[in-house]
Amino acid sequence: MKVLVPVDGSKYSMEGLKVASDYARTKGAEISLITVTPYISGLDLELSAKELQSLEESMKRRGEAILEEASGILKSEGVSSRTILSTAVSAAEEIVSFADKEKVDLIIIGYRGLGGGATRFLMGSVASKVATHAPCSVYVVKAPD
Repeated sequence: MKVLVPVDGSKYSMEGLKVASDYARTKGAEISLITVTPYISGLDLELSAKELQSLEESMKRRGEAILEEASGILKSEGVSSRTILSTAVSAAEEIVSFADKEKVDLIIIGYRGLGGGATRFLMGSVASKVATHAPCSVYVVKAPD
């Protein structure tokens, strides 16, 4: 069984790690962790090339740190995982595309990410889009308040 866990550092995605760890230990699932950083090169942000490069490098470092933390949490529970750092305009589309390409059996995703409640009403939550368009089952995890 292949399980994909999108992580962004939010408490919801970290709760998803607990569920993924259980799947790995009880069902022998292969865990893949993915973080999607925003693609900003094509946006008109009125930034110099140097500022744009600095921003992209900063987001890449943040993504790598999130993956390292998530991988470390699983490792401490005796679960191995592979990590994927991706850049895309739409995190939801990238997650769905990866799941389709890799023939993932289950996506475990946090109910809400770092974007918070306001962005959900503006463009729809990543979890909602993934659940709607995924080629496999999706387990949406809520964190205790």
